Amino acid sequence: MKILVFAASNSSQSINKKLVSSISKYYKEPEDIIEIIDLNDYEIPLYSYDRQLQDGIPKLALDFSDKVDWADFILISFAEHNGNYSAAYKNILDWVSRIKGRKPYPNKPMFLIATSNGSRGGQSVLDIATNRMPFDGGIVLETFSLPDFNNNFEEGKGVINMLYRSKLEAKVRKTKRELAKIQTEKN
Repeated sequence: MKILVFAASNSSQSINKKLVSSISKYYKEPEDIIEIIDLNDYEIPLYSYDRQLQDGIPKLALDFSDKVDWADFILISFAEHNGNYSAAYKNILDWVSRIKGRKPYPNKPMFLIATSNGSRGGQSVLDIATNRMPFDGGIVLETFSLPDFNNNFEEGKGVINMLYRSKLEAKVRKTKRELAKIQTEKN
């Protein structure tokens, strides 16, 4: 299985990137390929219709959509900026949604994640993403929010709070079962 992993953030110190990278290790099987990408590698001009008419779709937006098309499964961890998507993620989403004949995540199974240092763990942006994904073509298999990141996560160990770790591992098992069903139906 080909697994695409990224944080919907452009912070070089992204706690969401740390979390999603750690969670991706649960999916590593010998036959799997996990690719972790950084939204900073897809920085493009701010979307505007005028710019699209003048210059077309930026190559980096097309490259991002190629990564999505490559994947069998997608893990995204959403940074919460004022209760919503980060500007970096929203911009790439806006550009990719303008590619003729496609939705941003066409029939892609996904596990949506969020974290923050607050008590809600990015729950507002996670709710927005979960509700929006079906319109963007994504198939949300599961979601997970980790509150109080600095106290519940440790680099090298992952989620250290046993209650949250147990919830996460149950959700990973569920997504693996769902992915197995999807793969069986494809074959």
